[in-house]
Amino acid sequence: MKSYKHLVKGLDPVANAFAGTVYSDIVSMSNHNIVQFVIYKGVGATGTSTITVEACDNVSASNVAAVPFRYQKISTGDTAGADTAATTAGFATTAGSSQLYIITAEAEALAASGYEFIRLKAVEVVASAVLGGILIIQDEPRENRPVQSTTIV
Repeated sequence: MKSYKHLVKGLDPVANAFAGTVYSDIVSMSNHNIVQFVIYKGVGATGTSTITVEACDNVSASNVAAVPFRYQKISTGDTAGADTAATTAGFATTAGSSQLYIITAEAEALAASGYEFIRLKAVEVVASAVLGGILIIQDEPRENRPVQSTTIV
């Protein structure tokens, strides 16, 4: 069985990517079972954020509900840290440059809310510019076929 991944630009890289409260783009989970938000912190000495994942009722996020998720941090090459469960309260990133955070949520986590859309939320804790961005990867399609032109095999 082929694995079709759907890539979405969640937040274009920018010099002060996580200033204040920042949201990724919102994606529908109606065609996929898994979503991963990949946060890339390129350069930033002291800036940190609290990361949560929100189920949304529509693409405008008229109503939201925080959902539990899992995350891993990569700060050296391709060596991933522990796979850690996060509650709806989320987790805080650590200060420093050259970090990846892989945040994974499952469609079934949205079930309690009754919502089909999802986004990542970052709330700045330590205000200091961080060059970064967010990539969204949807996987485990409910049908074994490409979803859109950004689908990769």
